[in-house]
Amino acid sequence: MENHKLWGGRFAEATSPCLEKLNRSIDLDKRLYEEDIEGSKAYAKALLKIKLLTEDETEAICDGLDIVKVEWKKGIFNILQGDEDIHTANERRLKELIGAPATKLHVGRSRNDQVVTDMKLWMRSNLRLLDEHLRGLISIIVHRASHELEVMMPGYTHLQRAQPVRWSHYLLSHAWNLKNDSDRLGEILKHTNIMPLGSGALAGNPFNIDRLSLAAALNFDDITQNSMQAVSDRDFIAEFLFWASVVGIHLSRLAEDLIIYSSKEFEFVTIGDSYSTGSSLMPQKRNPDSLELIRGIGGSLFGQCCSFIMVLKSLPSTYNKDLQGDKEAMFTTFDKLTSILEVTAGTVKTLKVNPGKCKSALSFEMLATDVAYYLVRKGVPFREAHHLAGQVVAAAEEKGVNICDLTLEELKLISNHFGVDIGKVWNYENSIEQYQATGGTSKSSVLKQIEKLQSWLGKILPTEK
Repeated sequence: MENHKLWGGRFAEATSPCLEKLNRSIDLDKRLYEEDIEGSKAYAKALLKIKLLTEDETEAICDGLDIVKVEWKKGIFNILQGDEDIHTANERRLKELIGAPATKLHVGRSRNDQVVTDMKLWMRSNLRLLDEHLRGLISIIVHRASHELEVMMPGYTHLQRAQPVRWSHYLLSHAWNLKNDSDRLGEILKHTNIMPLGSGALAGNPFNIDRLSLAAALNFDDITQNSMQAVSDRDFIAEFLFWASVVGIHLSRLAEDLIIYSSKEFEFVTIGDSYSTGSSLMPQKRNPDSLELIRGIGGSLFGQCCSFIMVLKSLPSTYNKDLQGDKEAMFTTFDKLTSILEVTAGTVKTLKVNPGKCKSALSFEMLATDVAYYLVRKGVPFREAHHLAGQVVAAAEEKGVNICDLTLEELKLISNHFGVDIGKVWNYENSIEQYQATGGTSKSSVLKQIEKLQSWLGKILPTEK
């Protein structure tokens, strides 16, 4: 099988079986078959332009590659022992189909520039799929927020009840994180959509290939400017892995909230049956396994990112075989992120919010900040107002009552600024509605958030054609 190797001419001995196994990447990179064929067809036409291929040879190569593509699509492509990677496999099969013209296709091209081109083509398509999943999840959140505006709940800091907020405002906080993720993805797509093909192994292409026309044929926005940098560049993979880690963190935090909120201690939400599991021992259990898997897998994405960046850290210039791990990192991260985006969307869409439980968790001590704001509106400096509001809380705790149950006389012992209008403070809806500034939890502000997100959802990625 040694004669199948693209590089075997100068070797007198067969490759060690253990190295052969370690070196072989076809089981992973066969996912790049379509991109490899797309790039090869475009490269064949570029060779035709400089008369290194005839029209008949180019037509035979393109027709043969179309047959190879169909075989992959139908799952009937026969991988041989000597097919160490997708490039070897496709070229070997092309030669079986059309004979000698297949051996001319690789002229001036290296697997070094070929593989990074394939990966960029794959990333370009599949990053857009991830963006569709992101936008789908954001759309679900926005839809819920627009239909559940009246639900009030505690907002938390340090997992302690802090201030009353709208459930919709809480939901949208996660939508904005995901919107930022989508915006960052657009930037990664710009960096990815620069073509390295025509860089050769490291020194460039000696046959004056028209790289700009080749880039246009493959829908790249631009071409790389340094062949040594181009063949070793995996920054777009590192960016993707880091980006995926951030998305994983955002999904994990949402999952953590919903796990807590779905517990019997909270009961703010009920996870749908289709995204819950039971216990093999305890019949009463409704376990949020969907959310726990999201939380767990979200963490593993960062591990993949760290692992690959450490591979890049110590590499000398241009291509090194260490980079073969790039495809495993890329595919694994894509698959995991896709799965948890799908499950998150399904879980959020089907969960039930329990307005009564959310509202009953509100307590009057959460209006202590509002007491301080009340005093500020009376002309008291904020630091003094904050101190006086703290005294109100302490007085209520000492009496064993809610702060709203303190009499006006008791409040006046703390500050003469308290008047009969303090009664308006003891209202959760009033508390929420005071936050009218952009980004606040008032109804008008939440509606503006919904409107902005709906408008953004109607737009396409800046690099989409």
